[in-house]
Amino acid sequence: MGGSAGIVVLMATITALLCMGAAAGGQPPFSCWPGAPYVRFCDQRLPVEQRAADLVARLTLAEKVSQLGDVAAAVPRLGVPAYKWWSEGLHGLSMWGKGMHFTGAVQHVTSFPQVLLTAASFDERIWYFIGQAIGVEARALYNIGQAEGLTIWSPNVNIYRDPRWGRGHETPGEDPITVSKYAVAFVRGLQGPSPTTLQTSACCKHATAYDLDDWRGTVRYNFNARVTPQDLADTFNPPFRSCVGEGQASCVMCAYTAVNGVPACADYNLLTKTFRGQWGLKGYVASDCDAIALVRDGQHFRPTPEDTVATTLKAGMDMNCGNYTQVHGMAALRQGKMTERDVDRTLINLFSVRMRLGHFNGDPRSNPLYGHFGANDVCSPAHKNLALHAAKSGIVLLKNDAGTLPLRRWTVGSTAVIGPNANDPGALLGNYFGPPCETITPLLGLKGYVKDVRFEPGCIDTACWSAATGKAVAVARSTDHVILFMGTSHVQEEEGRDRTSLLLPGQQQSLIEAVARAAKRPVILVLLTGGPVDVTFAKFNPKIGAIVWAGYPGQAGGLAIANVLFGEHNPSGRLPVTWYPEEYIRVPMTDMRMRADPATGYPGRSYRFYRGPVVYKFGYGLSYSRFSRRLAASGLAGHQKSLLASLTSTPAADGGASHYDVEEIGPERCEQLKFPAVVEVENHGPMDGNHSVLMFLRWPNATGGRPASQLVGFQSQHLEAGEKASLTFDVSPCEHLSRAREDGKMVIDGASHFLFVDEDDEAEISFDASINSP
Repeated sequence: MGGSAGIVVLMATITALLCMGAAAGGQPPFSCWPGAPYVRFCDQRLPVEQRAADLVARLTLAEKVSQLGDVAAAVPRLGVPAYKWWSEGLHGLSMWGKGMHFTGAVQHVTSFPQVLLTAASFDERIWYFIGQAIGVEARALYNIGQAEGLTIWSPNVNIYRDPRWGRGHETPGEDPITVSKYAVAFVRGLQGPSPTTLQTSACCKHATAYDLDDWRGTVRYNFNARVTPQDLADTFNPPFRSCVGEGQASCVMCAYTAVNGVPACADYNLLTKTFRGQWGLKGYVASDCDAIALVRDGQHFRPTPEDTVATTLKAGMDMNCGNYTQVHGMAALRQGKMTERDVDRTLINLFSVRMRLGHFNGDPRSNPLYGHFGANDVCSPAHKNLALHAAKSGIVLLKNDAGTLPLRRWTVGSTAVIGPNANDPGALLGNYFGPPCETITPLLGLKGYVKDVRFEPGCIDTACWSAATGKAVAVARSTDHVILFMGTSHVQEEEGRDRTSLLLPGQQQSLIEAVARAAKRPVILVLLTGGPVDVTFAKFNPKIGAIVWAGYPGQAGGLAIANVLFGEHNPSGRLPVTWYPEEYIRVPMTDMRMRADPATGYPGRSYRFYRGPVVYKFGYGLSYSRFSRRLAASGLAGHQKSLLASLTSTPAADGGASHYDVEEIGPERCEQLKFPAVVEVENHGPMDGNHSVLMFLRWPNATGGRPASQLVGFQSQHLEAGEKASLTFDVSPCEHLSRAREDGKMVIDGASHFLFVDEDDEAEISFDASINSP
């Protein structure tokens, strides 16, 4: 060993001893203790990539391989502590994962509504603040020694393609614009304001076209999703592109499934060319848990474990959730399947993220941005209030005949509360939950408003194989009002379990109808479900006066529901997913096509392409007030017309309108083409409240795979009764007026487009230099 190398090892050893001595003295273990001899990877003045490369260069080959799993080993001689990569924060910190525990000073965390309900608010501010709160609580746990990692594997930004998907409620819905905006807002909140000093690291999952868990024997572990370039371009990939490009997420997770024959975690075109090359990922690529083993054992894509490890690392996968790469990595190196340079590239990506998290900046409590967070920042009053606000903002009023709602506090007489979801804490939480700060079930929430509450579950659980109809009917007959809390739970939908029906489970429908017939006045039906259900029977039953969808509303869900039912909150949520009739289950979940095929009777998917009847449409939601919306002004200005004249249009192959290639227009000219669209909105009363304005685009026809309509943007605005407001939407033709061709190329038709906020109020936009827009 040369003299200079010996000095480096000696300094690193001193650093390690200082770190270990600090840990023995009761301090949390971390690298780069103040006063330790100088090493480059501790020098905060250097770019993190240089620091990471310096650290990686000091590792032995065995030490390098030990870092390739979600439980990364310590390297004591360099003062590198062990690290656990896997933590979850979907709608609050979670008991799933290995990086955090709740057995110390902090035993509870804030449990926000499940994502689909939060998305129904169509309010980016709420999404941001929830991400921020989760990040604060994660950093607080880390600072007090209850977290061994700050890499949060959230959000789930897969498109909710099929209503039966057991994980659909983890997502922001079926619309790529909505999901993209959610991804950006949540990631920015979670990671904090500084891209170089992360609060936590966000991971957008599961790329790409992943939305099937277990359907009729087809499971996610070996499913080959056959997806057209057109659907990848305008449906499945945009949320991930926004998450990385605009949100600057520091991680993307590759999915279990294969896409067009190539496992996602072994796809060089996806992980390296797309994530890093096209979208500019600065961070790491994680595999879903045990997905690397499944590349061989489930997909049979490679013959040996060593080939599998080499293929996935070379493709651009950096961190294997599991230990498959750690177990087989050395053999893959010895056999020449991969090189040490391949491993180094991966480790530089991993350590760069840890350095951005401050793991090599000394004591984490000295971090100027996040070091002050502690136990008092978990389950804080502000976070509890946010959980309540988010739940109220997402709740959707689906039916309200003859002013059934709102009820009047303390003037309501005896009230029957019926249903398996009325007093089940588990019905509030959805997937990936942590121990909540508090739990307010609907029954408990209603007791704060009604003096005489009589509870009858009607079914043991949501499966409702046997209903206590007689008891429920007797309670309904003996009371003045009836509120039913029905729906689904983990029994029907969760990770690893797709639904087999869109109807309410078991005997729930017959129970509801019997109670409605017996009640003195029309009943109120509150649905706690992850995904959509076919409640056509209730929609048209005059004995059911109101229907409310409350999703899985989180720890404050019961109070949020009571606030809405009693008019303390004017409902403003709108559905982020289409509610289909039961007949939709005839469509195979394995058919990934978004677009309808009239020749074969295939109906298509989502409001953009589905051709068929609906129970409730995307964007539907009622209020206790009457709101009007009017598109007041929009259109291309003169300078934009001049810019169009300088662009080259391509004649359509079918003789229709010519089009402009978005890639050829380029980012600079795309920015110059943006224009404002102004919407006037008014609350005609009688209550103050929020109103979500959704702006859509349609083409003159839906041929060539064009959507029937496409969301352009949305804004949530609070208006007092009688108040008016003007909302300005920034319309980007390259983003909002474009469509995907069959080959996946994004183009803008050189013809008319129509913006609307109400179907009978449109504004025509002509993307043509020779025609003036109105």
